[in-house]
Amino acid sequence: MAYLIYLMGASGSGKDSLLELLRAETTAGPLVAHRYITRPAELGGENHIALSEAEFMHRRAQKLFALDWQAHQYHYALGIEIDLWLRQGNDVVVNGSRAHLPQALSRYGSQLLPVCLQVSPTVLRQRLEQRGRENVAQIEQRLLRAANYQQSLPVSCHRLDNNGFLAETLDALLSLMEKQPQETLL
Repeated sequence: MAYLIYLMGASGSGKDSLLELLRAETTAGPLVAHRYITRPAELGGENHIALSEAEFMHRRAQKLFALDWQAHQYHYALGIEIDLWLRQGNDVVVNGSRAHLPQALSRYGSQLLPVCLQVSPTVLRQRLEQRGRENVAQIEQRLLRAANYQQSLPVSCHRLDNNGFLAETLDALLSLMEKQPQETLL
């Protein structure tokens, strides 16, 4: 059985960096799905497909999204192409939203592998300051949200430590996927 690896983590925990490394370093590993976001691409952040709000709503009405949600003044979605990839036996990794994990579980059930990326508050602060997208007050808000996030992680979430080298986190993610039971063909 192919898995939808639903990667979650606080802003600054390294999700985008991990997905970027996964795209660059593995040719036989899981596919990485792009998110569709109503945020202009030039604002930086993750490698995503930027849509206007009107285009997003049109695609949503045409049922071209497997999952969609709204957060931080933007609309986010994962395209229905991930369903095709899973049916073809490909594992797929997505940048998921913890708040919308129930929606993903409802759609994918036992095919969903929730993964929670974790970093210490010290490392998180350093990363947020280095990326330079938020002011001091916004960083403090993100740190508070991250602390709340750590306290409310789903029990079923596989935890990955991302305090060290990104390559080690990638190895841990790939190792976790190898440990999942595989469907046997009759």
